[in-house]
Amino acid sequence: MTVRSLTWRTPAVILACGCLISLLGFGPRSSLGFFLTPMSQANSWGRDVFALALAIQMLLWGVGQPFAGAIADRFGAVRVFALGALLHGAGLALMAYSTTPLTLHFTAGVLIGFGLAGTGTPLVVGVLGKLLPESWRSLGFGLGTAAGSFGQFLFSPIAVGLMAEIGWHQTLLIFGAIVLLIIPLALALAAPKAAPPTGAVKPQSVTQALAEAFGHRSYVLLVLGFFTCGFQLFFITVHLPAYLVDRGLSIEVGAWTIGAIGLFNIVGSIAAGWLSNLMPKRYVLAIIYFARSIAILIFILLPASPAISVVFGAVIGLLWLSTIPPTSGLVALMFGTRWLAMLFGFAFFSHQVGGFLGVWFGGLLFERTGSYDVVWWLSIALGVASAVINLPIVEKPVARPASATA
Repeated sequence: MTVRSLTWRTPAVILACGCLISLLGFGPRSSLGFFLTPMSQANSWGRDVFALALAIQMLLWGVGQPFAGAIADRFGAVRVFALGALLHGAGLALMAYSTTPLTLHFTAGVLIGFGLAGTGTPLVVGVLGKLLPESWRSLGFGLGTAAGSFGQFLFSPIAVGLMAEIGWHQTLLIFGAIVLLIIPLALALAAPKAAPPTGAVKPQSVTQALAEAFGHRSYVLLVLGFFTCGFQLFFITVHLPAYLVDRGLSIEVGAWTIGAIGLFNIVGSIAAGWLSNLMPKRYVLAIIYFARSIAILIFILLPASPAISVVFGAVIGLLWLSTIPPTSGLVALMFGTRWLAMLFGFAFFSHQVGGFLGVWFGGLLFERTGSYDVVWWLSIALGVASAVINLPIVEKPVARPASATA
């Protein structure tokens, strides 16, 4: 491939296509909580059945993310995005025909889970970190994350509107087709062939990169703190609409609350990327986690109303995916960009384990107790713990022997 053939892929084009992929990869998936009630009623399921399917999705998304990142780092991202879009789209479409718990767990859980590993915001952020020049990188992390949030804002009311007009079956089929638009957009994120290494220095291998990262105390703390992010986010995304209905509000209030989260996270994600250049990233993360706990505490203690719900969505939206820019920025700062998508993928695996438990515990404990109260209080405690965990992180490049690759 000649340099001339790549001139159209300017940083602006790469960033725009990456943002669109993030929007399409995260948007339909973020609306799945609205399918919990109609699918459960149509098939006579308890909420734990649907919750377990999405919990499996969270876990397999996390399991697949490091592998998707490693393949993208080693061979380029286009094939990963294409395969991810096919799996993601198939999972959404086949959900419409899932009439047993097993088929739902396969379609909504396995197919969409692995599909998200190849289409979601974490992979986009990792790829943008490699392809964009350093002067664009913080902006790319913030905008790539914000685009996923805009997808959440956009697709939540679209899902509710389509379900009211044509039903949840047809809505899932439409969303499955929309996800396939990721495939042509991915062509802009093709990595140019790297020049062969010069001199005696050899490139860092996958095993060397993993040993270095997991032997680094600050990286381990970062990974542990990211667990809470997943627990809080996916519990709220999946169970908040049903929680609001249980408290006497309409499903439309849930849609606009989830939409407000996505809308305000656009501001929050960009602001987090900007603040990460002005103050230590570990402080940004600690503030976000602690502020989330305060917001949740106030929300569950106040009486339910449409205004309070939407305001909560706006506040929690400012703190939503805003953890991604400082987290990915810390990974890039500590280890460079060579294996950025893979190393951020392992951090994201921790995030998804948290998401798995948040979604599953939400459904399981609701069926056992008839309430989400235990999970809300657990979310508050985890937020405070993660705020403390991030404070000892050391923000500087990892020390490497002179013979190691930068």
